Amino acid sequence: MNNSHKTLWDECLRLIQANVTEQQYKTWFAPIVFESYSETEHTLLVQVPSPYVYEYLEQHYVGLLGKVLARVFGANVRLSYRIVTVKALHNVTTDVESDGASVEIQQPQGSNKAPTTLDAATPQHLNPQLDAKKTFQNFIEGDSNKLPRTVGLSIAEHPGKTTFNPFFIYGPSGCGKTHLVNAIGVRCKETYPQKRVLYVSARLFQVQFTDSVRHNTTNDFINFYQSIDVLIVDDIQEWMNSPKTLDTFFHIFNHLFRMGRQIILASDRPPVDLQGMKDRLLTRFACGLIAELEKPNVQLCVDILHAKCRRDGLKIPADVIQYIAETANGSVRDLEGVVNSLMAYSIVYNTNVDMRLAERIIKRAVKVDNHPLTVDEILEKVCRHYNVEQRQVSSKSRKRDLVQVRQVSMYLAQKYTKMPAGRIGQLIGNRDHSTVIHSCNAIEQRLKVDKTFSAEITSIENSFKLKK
Repeated sequence: MNNSHKTLWDECLRLIQANVTEQQYKTWFAPIVFESYSETEHTLLVQVPSPYVYEYLEQHYVGLLGKVLARVFGANVRLSYRIVTVKALHNVTTDVESDGASVEIQQPQGSNKAPTTLDAATPQHLNPQLDAKKTFQNFIEGDSNKLPRTVGLSIAEHPGKTTFNPFFIYGPSGCGKTHLVNAIGVRCKETYPQKRVLYVSARLFQVQFTDSVRHNTTNDFINFYQSIDVLIVDDIQEWMNSPKTLDTFFHIFNHLFRMGRQIILASDRPPVDLQGMKDRLLTRFACGLIAELEKPNVQLCVDILHAKCRRDGLKIPADVIQYIAETANGSVRDLEGVVNSLMAYSIVYNTNVDMRLAERIIKRAVKVDNHPLTVDEILEKVCRHYNVEQRQVSSKSRKRDLVQVRQVSMYLAQKYTKMPAGRIGQLIGNRDHSTVIHSCNAIEQRLKVDKTFSAEITSIENSFKLKK
């Protein structure tokens, strides 16, 4: 037996199983045994346990078999059955050629046919739309992205096989979400070349859907997306006010999830803040893993800049790198834009990259915050919101309302200042760095599930903006 042909037959069974009920599969297809495949005659021989099974398959499933075999073995494949018949306590076999499985399946022109996984393009015809330059090798790891990066690598090596499905990534613009989801797709495609991997922006998905409605081909659109093995959708917050797009994606999501396909979603906010999306979709987003990508801290920005300099053969003084890292507001895009501008100016004007040039570029390329928030200002705003006195927060009291004020203050201080956790703890109740880390984690988890609490935090953050 040729193992490669047996593997192809197993792929046929997988496709069949995806298009019939479990009972139908167990009754009519599971008992079929692969016998052989002749490459010279393009003939597949399978064994069925009785004449009745052969007749039922030919009467009810010949079209399905034809589609599956054409997709896996090629358009010219012919199907033959080896039928087992019991006679006088002995099994007698008879070989019979199928009447219809080799017939080319015709589709009505311009039809809006029902969704099926059998009519989509084969993997080599699908452009994954991935950016090959965005890989794990140049996605620098730091405290702000360690968890999402580790989980993403696990998914890329075992798509659809981990508990991280769907994988929902969120974070502010410029923190590396698009890079990470591309890296997952690139690694997955390298490891599993035959898998149908697709990266698509939410905006493009919506344009495609609108176009399918206009041309009455919505089921073809659904059919295509239901055939994907690893679906990556970026910026899904753009669907918040698009109920028809969301309803269509709901059906695609359900099918992929049920079939064990990997789904990766990226957004600039957590599911709880995706206003306008129905709970039935938000609960599905949350059933896998929700991971936040935070803005990189100064040290990670320095590491990213050093990596870019090594990769591009650039020479930038250490003090300039430190200055850029401290003023780029934690945006990877800003970091790269500043470095590119530095090199362009250096080449055009034949000058060295120094602090003076960096200061000129930063003023033009990055919106510098000349009035950064302090921990005292954050604590004052939080205490005013919850109507408590700052001296109470600094006390050793473990009352529930005071603990919440401390935790919220620590979370916002960590988010809006560049201070280390130890220093934040000293300024808010003289706590240690582990208390700050625990508080931030507790607030992040609550924000994911408590809409009322999330609205409270947003209200406090808006008061920061009024201050400026």
